[in-house]
Amino acid sequence: MLALCALGAHAAEPLKNWFDDPFFQVSSAIEGCPTPLGPLMTEAERRVQAHSRAERGTTCWLAGQCDRPNDFAYSADIAEGVRAMVAANAKRFERTSLWVTVQGRVVFIEGCVPDARAGPAIEALAMKVPHVKQAIASVRVGRSGQVPYKPMPR
Repeated sequence: MLALCALGAHAAEPLKNWFDDPFFQVSSAIEGCPTPLGPLMTEAERRVQAHSRAERGTTCWLAGQCDRPNDFAYSADIAEGVRAMVAANAKRFERTSLWVTVQGRVVFIEGCVPDARAGPAIEALAMKVPHVKQAIASVRVGRSGQVPYKPMPR
């Protein structure tokens, strides 16, 4: 019984974008596509991630792979670059429902696409944005079925 109460308390914990990672929707054509959880997390999850984010953030600087002192210092510029890339390629996104999260120099694209070729094509476009180290598309093809990402709780 105590375990069930603890689980219930955890589920009631508010979700927050503790690290201010850019998170935004770029398209909304597929009705019913679940909104991803994106960078939202509980305070307990924030504590778990804080050390690894700090370590990951400074590793690129220490390795001489960044001109900024932290991987996460690129996030805002990358987010603006992704927005510009989507605007410049609007035709490719007109039949999708997608959200973007930028964490460090990694772009996560989540949502729904009309066909299986769209995910890799969108990853390739995101990789052209300056400073992006990796782009990962986790997308559902079509209007039904499970999504391959954590959806926002209802």
